[in-house]
Amino acid sequence: MKKFLDKNFLLHTDTAVELYYNYAKDMPIFDFHCHLSPEAIANDKSFKNITEIWLGGDHYKWRVMRSNGVDEEYITGNASDYDKFKAWAKTVPYCIGNPLYQWSHLELKRFFNIDLIINGDTADEIWERANALLKEKDFTAKGLIKRSNVRALCTTDDATDTLEFHKKIREDKEFGVRVFPALRPDKGINIENDTFVPWTKSLSDISGINIDSYDAFIKALDKRVEYFHKEGCRLSDHGIDRIFYEPSSDKEIEEIFLKAIEGMALTDKEIDKYKTKTLINLAKMYNKRGWVMQLHIGALRNTNSRMLDILGPDTGYDSINDGNIAESLAKLLNEMDKSKELPKTILYCLNPSDNYILGTIIGNFQGGGIPGKLQFGSGWWFNDQKNGMQEQMTALANLGLLRRFVGMVTDSRSFISYTRHEYFRRVLCDLVGSWAEDGEIPRDMELLGTMIKEICFYNARDYFGVEI
Repeated sequence: MKKFLDKNFLLHTDTAVELYYNYAKDMPIFDFHCHLSPEAIANDKSFKNITEIWLGGDHYKWRVMRSNGVDEEYITGNASDYDKFKAWAKTVPYCIGNPLYQWSHLELKRFFNIDLIINGDTADEIWERANALLKEKDFTAKGLIKRSNVRALCTTDDATDTLEFHKKIREDKEFGVRVFPALRPDKGINIENDTFVPWTKSLSDISGINIDSYDAFIKALDKRVEYFHKEGCRLSDHGIDRIFYEPSSDKEIEEIFLKAIEGMALTDKEIDKYKTKTLINLAKMYNKRGWVMQLHIGALRNTNSRMLDILGPDTGYDSINDGNIAESLAKLLNEMDKSKELPKTILYCLNPSDNYILGTIIGNFQGGGIPGKLQFGSGWWFNDQKNGMQEQMTALANLGLLRRFVGMVTDSRSFISYTRHEYFRRVLCDLVGSWAEDGEIPRDMELLGTMIKEICFYNARDYFGVEI
């Protein structure tokens, strides 16, 4: 029987162990999609206690605490940080079978050198030991990033952001980690939301363009894309909860846009026409500059309206959507490809039932001499656990080229979530190792080791074309 989280955790064969320790373990990290705060990095934020760094903004943990009957006062409410931590510690024993059980212990072990099993009885010792370490200089935002062997990361930034904190980060010549912005223009695409009109006003202000037409709107967006490009951005990110494709004329789009900024209601078809046209226009901007476009597909967000009114979005009330995506997604990408302006693109699906859809669709638009031009992104959100990772990589291997895969991202707001890269690398090595042990592929360690290194770091570095 293995010890919990022993050195060969998740590694079930000798080949997997060799691949992990000789090829994967010490590779640097390029976390090209996360939600870390640029302000926190720029100011090298210190954390007052483990609750702030471990529970603040972590809706994964919030969801299971609610499922365990913890009152909201001890989750997002006004309870003390100590009481919130104690409530979480008492919840952890009920997480057996949930990846949070392994992740939480892994984070304690790697960042705080604490081997205790988390529960109500050990909570006080963990609280005191972790908080004592958080007072040390290398437990700041920058310190934690550097300790995680991160070579570069990309934050997620609204198109109207000034990127002032990215400029400040670059001024720190001793930090040694590249922090790139990533453009997130969702508020300019989601024309049906109440935020669209005020956001358009903000876009007008920051771009210096009077947005009185759709053409002016696109010019303002293009100006922001160029600004982001000059600030080092090489990728965008889009939350496409429901896939759309509805062709339209320029005249129709102009009428739809003017209706929206005048506060008039739009039909579903008008909304889809606008979104289709705008995403295609943005793709052209990205392609022109050699960017990568990321599409995160299939979230069903803010399903609990009562709690949305109390807490706002991104607080743990989202789930997997089950909408049909294949035909509309293929048409959308095809429209971009017709003019040879489909950029390098990473497709992520939240519904694992769509794995084989994405795995086949990317094969339809490869080419242009670009290895892996279209990518099937890593297991995302509810799928960034062992089974989800295995299923995503197996689908990609069955349908395309796993060796061209750009690998794992944290998609996290936490500065101690980089153990998820270790978790992913162990799962990857175990998968490839099992194939070799079963005689399905040759046990050529130079061949397989090179493949592991590429997926862990080199593929992403080369794909994004950044110097890191």
